This record gives sequence, C-alpha cells and structure tokens, in this order.
Amino acid sequence: MTEILFYHLTESKLEDALPPLLDKSVERGWRVAVQMKEAARRDALDQHLWTYREDSFLPHGTDEADFAGDQPVLLTVSPDNANAATVRFIVDGAEPPAVADYERIVFMFDGYDQEQLEGARAQWKKLKGEGHSLTYWQQTPEGRWEKKA
Repeated sequence: MTEILFYHLTESKLEDALPPLLDKSVERGWRVAVQMKEAARRDALDQHLWTYREDSFLPHGTDEADFAGDQPVLLTVSPDNANAATVRFIVDGAEPPAVADYERIVFMFDGYDQEQLEGARAQWKKLKGEGHSLTYWQQTPEGRWEKKA
C-alpha cells in the first residue's frame, strides 16, 4: 500500500523545506516527481534548485525540458508520471494523481495559506475515508519535522 505523508509547513517556505527532502530521496535511489499547479512556479523552483546551496548538486529537470523521462527529480504541472517516479510530492495544492501508482505520496502545504490548508484537510479526509494509512508531520520552531499523527 502507498505510504502517504502530510508535511505542514509552519516555520519555513517550500523553497527551504523541499530541497533537503529531495536530496534524501535521491540519496536513497528514489525517482521523484514534484507536482505543482502552475508552470511559473515550476520554473521558479527549477531555478532555485540549481542554486539553493553552494555545496550541493540536485539532479533535476522539468516536464517541459528534453529528456524529462530521464530525470531523477522531475518538476511537473502534469499528473503524468513521465520519469517513472516511485515518490511524488504534491505542493501548492496541486490535484494528485492516483495514489496507488506510487510507493510514497508527500503532500506539502503552507500552514499560513488558507486555500492550501483547506485542500490538505480535504485530501486527508478523502484518503482516510478510502482506507489509506496516513501520517502527519509538522515543523518545530527549529524547522525540524515532528510526527503528530
């Protein structure tokens, strides 16, 4: 069964919290897709991932670039799984694809954005009602993740 995690951003922005999680995913050999709603957001995140830390390299690309299917981390606005990802991050309130197609689905949502908060609650209720096992993680004041449910 798919592992489904909800990451509630309360202390940092997505641009700060997402890259370390993607780094860990790549270190584990996982192929990852990061789905968002808008192409402008995808493109901004693409640029950010090239420069977010001087001492790191996070191999990634977008669904608009050549060789999208070869990317270990693919930034996308599509529900398609162009890079055969086993892990999918859903950000900015994007509508997820079928969760059964992945080993892990991670919903990341901004706790100060009412639309994202309501969307995450709706997804939690829907997926829980379908019988999925869910975990909820919230940031501590230090920016670490603490399991709450």
